[in-house]
Amino acid sequence: MTGYILKRLLSAVPVLLGITVIVFLIMAMIPGDPALAILGAYATPENVAKINRDLGLDAPLVARYFIWLGNMLTGDFGTSFSLNRPVIDEVLDRFSATLLLAGTSFVLCSVLGIAAGVISAAKQYGWADKGITFAVLLGISIPSFFLGMMMILIFAVELRWFPVSGMKMAYGGGGFADVANHLVMPAFALAVVATGVVARLSRSAMLEVLRQDFIRTARAKGVREGRVVWGHALRAAMVSIIPVLGIQAGFVLSGAVYIEMVFQWPGVGRMLVDAILKRDILLVQGGVVFVAACYVLFNIAVDVAQSLLDPRIKT
Repeated sequence: MTGYILKRLLSAVPVLLGITVIVFLIMAMIPGDPALAILGAYATPENVAKINRDLGLDAPLVARYFIWLGNMLTGDFGTSFSLNRPVIDEVLDRFSATLLLAGTSFVLCSVLGIAAGVISAAKQYGWADKGITFAVLLGISIPSFFLGMMMILIFAVELRWFPVSGMKMAYGGGGFADVANHLVMPAFALAVVATGVVARLSRSAMLEVLRQDFIRTARAKGVREGRVVWGHALRAAMVSIIPVLGIQAGFVLSGAVYIEMVFQWPGVGRMLVDAILKRDILLVQGGVVFVAACYVLFNIAVDVAQSLLDPRIKT
């Protein structure tokens, strides 16, 4: 197992390097001079030249990339000019909020999606199967940002069950109940599409397993149907379900960008949008690379979990 984990970690290195190249080139190709965006009304030729020199923007493109990559490998992601603080400090502060939102959504889509898929497969062609299939198709068809806005209109503005936006009350908030109350709508809006995907693929995986010989043998021995479905069949189906969960983890992490904007959630997604509008290059690059690294590490953890369920995967 240790050798398998090391092999997966080594295979992640070129992926992360490729991400750094893509992010750097995209930011370099954005039209306009970053120095002009930074200085605004104070953009005299002398000030522009000084900013370009201080940020290293006057160096060749290849040299700028390797300087940035070398600094990042030593833990120096640079300093955000718009916030006047180290990029890594800002990213870590914002990532805790994104992790709370994405983590809650991931747990919701995993638990609800797998449960719906198992029930739908166990009751194939029954009313439960038809009802779950209809709900899944409806959930997949509704964009998360639109669902979020509708939830704000209905549950926050009209019914006033939940707060409109933010992560906590401006004054006297921050407790567990307050944060949980603010979390309900964005987490649910982000989880709906992923739940539908997990449910559909869980149903397919379960149907395939339920047709296998060992399931018929268990039933012939008189094992209770609940144990057959939730014990034997689900365990075998998890080998196919776990990779889907890894993909959906990336979906909820990337989907957090627009959900954070809709609900004004103070996470990395909202930070990146603000940084792009301000042309804060180092903050955008550092934030994207950090989030991408977290996603790559999570996928390695998913592969390890899958190999524990099916040791043949390591070979």
